[in-house]
Amino acid sequence: MTSLDKPTEETSADDARAVTEAALFEAFGGVRGMVETVLPGLLFVTIFTINKNLHWSALAALGVSLVLVVVRLAMRDTVKHAFSGVFGVAFGVVFAMMTGNAKDFYLPGMLYTLGLALAYIVSTLAGVPLIGLILGPVFKENLSWRTRNPGRKKAYAKASWAWGLILLAKCAILFPLYWWADTTQLGWVLIALKIPPFLLAVWLTWLFLAKAPAPIDVFAEMEAEEKAEQERAAAGGAQGAAPGRHRREP
Repeated sequence: MTSLDKPTEETSADDARAVTEAALFEAFGGVRGMVETVLPGLLFVTIFTINKNLHWSALAALGVSLVLVVVRLAMRDTVKHAFSGVFGVAFGVVFAMMTGNAKDFYLPGMLYTLGLALAYIVSTLAGVPLIGLILGPVFKENLSWRTRNPGRKKAYAKASWAWGLILLAKCAILFPLYWWADTTQLGWVLIALKIPPFLLAVWLTWLFLAKAPAPIDVFAEMEAEEKAEQERAAAGGAQGAAPGRHRREP
């Protein structure tokens, strides 16, 4: 390798890291997505800590979730993260209102976290790591990593293990608190555990994928194949028309 080749390789590696960062940012919502995830629960536990009123706390959390969706719609931005927040808060409100126990506001989210942790682990054991299913379309590789890019499949498996184990560790903290702690203690611990485990999992995913082989752009391949097919058809048509142009009249 010459000194002239080295900057090119470094630039290529930097480009791969930048693409990975952008894809993770898009898939997981970035800073705004984190705010939309944390804010309803933070508002709920803050109000409940002050006045112990389940109804006001629940309605405030649901209200701010709806506001976040309206803001997204007004800005014509993607609403998947805001909508997921609304559904999560709505389930929490329903649970808490039905049981009269404010801690049940957090139960649907905790069960979702546990289910997601198991999904990451089981899908990886089955050879189809969940993080690859999530990020494959974002990288325009779809499922090509399963059979055509073993290095990338290995990176997705490592990332899925990381997500699964981190979420399981989070559940191991929260579920005992659900049984033993009061609502405010559970709420503040849950808020404290919203962002750090998420950031750790995203960072590990970035680390694994940045070192993995580049994704195979299956959309570009399909476009190239379609273009080649059109060129072959055009060339065949031109060859078929050539004898007619040179035929002489009797």
